[in-house]
Amino acid sequence: MCVYMDHAATTPMAPEVWEAMKPFASEVFGNASSLHTFGREARNALERAREQVAGLIGAPADQVIFTSGGTESDNMALCGVALARRDTHRHIVTTAIEHHAVLETCRFLDQVGFEATYLTVDSDGFVEPQQVADALRPDTALVSIMTANNEIGTIQPIAAISEVTKEKGVLFHTDAVQACGAIPIDVAELGVDLLSMSGHKLYGPKGIGALFYKKEVPLERFHHGGEQERKRRGGTENVQSAAGMGRACELAVENLEQNVPRLEKLRDRLIDGVLNGIEGVRLNGHRTQRLPGNANFSFEGADSQSLLVNLDLAGIAASNGSACASGSPQPSHVLPAIGLESDLARCAIRFSLGRSNTESEVDYVIEQLNQSVDRIRSAAGG
Repeated sequence: MCVYMDHAATTPMAPEVWEAMKPFASEVFGNASSLHTFGREARNALERAREQVAGLIGAPADQVIFTSGGTESDNMALCGVALARRDTHRHIVTTAIEHHAVLETCRFLDQVGFEATYLTVDSDGFVEPQQVADALRPDTALVSIMTANNEIGTIQPIAAISEVTKEKGVLFHTDAVQACGAIPIDVAELGVDLLSMSGHKLYGPKGIGALFYKKEVPLERFHHGGEQERKRRGGTENVQSAAGMGRACELAVENLEQNVPRLEKLRDRLIDGVLNGIEGVRLNGHRTQRLPGNANFSFEGADSQSLLVNLDLAGIAASNGSACASGSPQPSHVLPAIGLESDLARCAIRFSLGRSNTESEVDYVIEQLNQSVDRIRSAAGG
């Protein structure tokens, strides 16, 4: 049996998405910035895709910019706001468990005259709104806190945090790459000023993303060049991928109501089966306030690298954290931040379920996990 449970790293492109993209590989090839018929045809497709993306998050279409992915969207939000407000606001607030796309951007800004505050989180990965309030300063330019953590799945109280930032007149960005398409997202209800998305996390193509930003947000342009994307991002528009992301967002809207409870049921079956069937296991992240398809465990005495090899040999794809950090010998930065000792942090495995997963696959994973953990512990003399 082959089981793919690494949907947090990337998702398979939906067949409907590929069908939506096909015309722009050959037939509709015009430059969307050209004024002739070929260009107008591409422009119409691009704007249609923008409407579809905006529809997933309840945003006006003219407040959505296409990017190359979630990382660029995060960079554009943080650097764009920071540079636009650099004369008077040089402070940024974020958390210690953000994606590297946010953390590394904050570290870059630290090096060029800004100052970032990295908030701690509790043992479930939550940041409290009061923590954010206490960290704000008169020169705070932006708060950036992810909607849901990519490793442990914990969903943050974004709407409550936005009340704090609004009260102080501070802009609020959220990295919603893992959340969009997985849970209902509405920018008005969340109260955010900027929001990052990625196409390949919701069954769309790789190399395309989007940034929602309110029109009144000061945002210095990130890509210099032409006047594309409302003068925010120079460069010829990627119409084919935008069409794919738009269709993926449309499918997410259509299927969200049925997908969420189905994935929650599979996730809970996996969590219960692992916790009840294997000794020395810890669930990382909040038990229920987590993404529907996310389950992250630490298996005492069974290091994640050995576990992943064993699972792969059994036809199971999982991960030990963010795919962006897979080349690092160090354990995840998220797990120590929630209080895990290094031994447990090095024994963590993330399973992220998706649309195609079934109950029989979950049961197979539990069975193979049990065998693999026993094998590794026995080999280590445990």
